[in-house]
Amino acid sequence: MNAPFKLRPYQQEAVEATLRHFRQSDESAVIVLPTGAGKSLVIAELARLARRRILVLTHVKELVEQNHAKYQSYGLTGGIFSAGLNRKESRHPVTFASVQSVAANLDQFRDEYSLVIVDECHRVSGEEDSQYQRIIERLRQQNPALKVLGLTATPYRLGMGWIYRYHYRGFVRGDEDTPFQHCIYELPLSYMISRGYLTRPERVDAAVAHYDFSALARDRFGEYAEKDVNALLSKHRRVTRAIIEQVMELATQRQGVMIFAATVDHAREITGYLPAPETALVTGATDQKARASMIRRFKQRQLKYLVNVSVLTTGFDAPHVDLIAILRPTQSVSLYQQMVGRGLRLSEGKRDCLVIDYAGNRMNLHHPEVGEPKPDPDSEPVQVFCPDCGFANIFWGKTDSDGRVIEHYGRRCQGLLAPAEGEDAAGHNGRPQQCDYRFRFKECPHCGGENDIAARTCGHCQQAIIDPDDQLREALQLKDAMVIRCAGLSLSGEGSTLKLTYHGEDGEELRETFDFSKPGQRAVFNKLFGRRFAGGQAPKTFTGVAQVLAAQALLPAPDFVIARKHNKRYWQVQARVFDYQGPYRKAHAL
Repeated sequence: MNAPFKLRPYQQEAVEATLRHFRQSDESAVIVLPTGAGKSLVIAELARLARRRILVLTHVKELVEQNHAKYQSYGLTGGIFSAGLNRKESRHPVTFASVQSVAANLDQFRDEYSLVIVDECHRVSGEEDSQYQRIIERLRQQNPALKVLGLTATPYRLGMGWIYRYHYRGFVRGDEDTPFQHCIYELPLSYMISRGYLTRPERVDAAVAHYDFSALARDRFGEYAEKDVNALLSKHRRVTRAIIEQVMELATQRQGVMIFAATVDHAREITGYLPAPETALVTGATDQKARASMIRRFKQRQLKYLVNVSVLTTGFDAPHVDLIAILRPTQSVSLYQQMVGRGLRLSEGKRDCLVIDYAGNRMNLHHPEVGEPKPDPDSEPVQVFCPDCGFANIFWGKTDSDGRVIEHYGRRCQGLLAPAEGEDAAGHNGRPQQCDYRFRFKECPHCGGENDIAARTCGHCQQAIIDPDDQLREALQLKDAMVIRCAGLSLSGEGSTLKLTYHGEDGEELRETFDFSKPGQRAVFNKLFGRRFAGGQAPKTFTGVAQVLAAQALLPAPDFVIARKHNKRYWQVQARVFDYQGPYRKAHAL
């Protein structure tokens, strides 16, 4: 049966990319399309073309219903398996289901499926006992060649980073533990906006007070505890009132306003400042019937303001929304994009969508390439070329006034290497190989091999690598040892002798010298400092002291320096710890 409507060109390209990939491979794949790009149409077309049984999974009933409706629009019949929708149909060739309902009823999925499609697949974790992974594993028992396709607007997960490993344009993003292997198609938000498929977001700075969450402690995912957020917000009720007054002023020329609150208490306070006849509050605890009624009234424009907490970020479609007010902090690029995405759909009479961030999140909608939280607020995406293969990496980093990269936080080159002449075109294990150049690294004391800074075992010789935490802990316990948090490095030279002075944050100093007339000492210096020159972007082999002094501004300083008392007279540097990540505080860190 022919489709009742024509796919947009990029939707057709996504479908063709999927067919092409799965004809060649059974490895999992991801399609990245911005919010509002019509992922449900891509899913419907793939399901229409399928010849064998398919399961379409998502995490909320609204998306189950939406994807099912698009498929039904082809004149085909699919099943729904969702407790929230009071339907448990699993005998159709295509079943649209909630992941929670399937995971709770795995015995009803004993048939052989050819394909699992996961909508909003950034929610899939790599943990084997997760609901998604248990479902996929069960279906693989029936069909070892099961194909898994994910669709998302935001292919990164807080605490994990990128959800896939290989990108079809020839580079690597995630590590070996990512839940998906390949990104086979990606469309940037800027493409959709420039071609008129989405509304232009107009970011405006808060002209009144805003919240400062920087003093709050974060968990391992970079988020804040609700009690801490409530405690801070309770002290700033005047700020909240001023914010809502500005939102209401800006909303006079707007059609629909969505406000994202930090906590339930915060949302209630916000709602109290808004006109009651025009306002609805939706939280996770809102009764389903009441929630459906409020959303319906909002979509029908009977309500102007919709306040919500941790809901309505996916599976919610109200195209007339043209003002997004973000009053909650988040380190999740994914969540931030989902919130803003609620206002980017096209609607009659809508020219743009105002986006106001009162929580200081400072995220760039058009450049989420790095896929992980910023190391600090001043970081931005920077391009860093690999000295080995020449690949243009995108890392978090900092630039000077001329746009030159002065610092970056990349670890390993993300480029994929073309096979050498005579090698299998597919590389080892049927895949191209990632460039092994490391901008930051931990050196193996046994073989000298470079490893990731978090490695415990050398990937070259398989020997244990000295743990810097153990190294620091042991030194701190010794009476004849000294450990400084290094805050800077200064150099001086005379003849062939180079003197380094390490400056501790409390004024301590440790010194060591390298005699460049001796090849061994010159080699040690180059291995420690030359290899890390300019953040690993331009490793150098220094041959003389004058050459080092001329380039000292780009020499790296270690995070910690460990020294031992020599002959009970002076301190002798024993070790330098670079690129430290661990529980010990580094210089000038809070």
